[in-house]
Amino acid sequence: MSVKKDAEFVPLNIAVLTVSDTRTFETDTSGELLASRLVEYGHRLAARVLLKDDLYRIRAQVATWIAEDDVQVVLITGGTGFTGRDSTPEAVSCLLDKRVEGFGELFRALSILDIGTSTVQTRTLAGLANGTLVCCLPGSTGACRTAWEGILAEQLDSRHRPCNFVAHLKAAPACGTRG
Repeated sequence: MSVKKDAEFVPLNIAVLTVSDTRTFETDTSGELLASRLVEYGHRLAARVLLKDDLYRIRAQVATWIAEDDVQVVLITGGTGFTGRDSTPEAVSCLLDKRVEGFGELFRALSILDIGTSTVQTRTLAGLANGTLVCCLPGSTGACRTAWEGILAEQLDSRHRPCNFVAHLKAAPACGTRG
């Protein structure tokens, strides 16, 4: 990672959503990995929610977070495959103001090293909505690790150069100002 030495780290408020018909908080290793990594890297866990794979519930939760001043990033794990119940991309894509086209491309390029050509079956995507970065990741813990280590750790670090997402995100309110 290229880091600008005199730049200050800006901790972000990040919400984690797990989409699964079978997992519970006790068995949700993917959501737990994302939540623990973001805290380890100095960010704040704004919320953690687990929902069944239902397009409208997913959309409603993500829309709520996008509208909140306190949430700057939404990480979603699950629902990006091809089964009949997988609906995360459809739930989220209509909420995005701009898509980050390279996110899915880079994820699949990194993922091919772990799972080979099966990576073409992921519909991983990311975009910006109301100053909030929204990332849709596969449900596997390995895929979440790949996304965090290969993309998110650097792109959510304000010191990463030549660019990162932090400059495009809404500013978090100062502590104690939320009523």
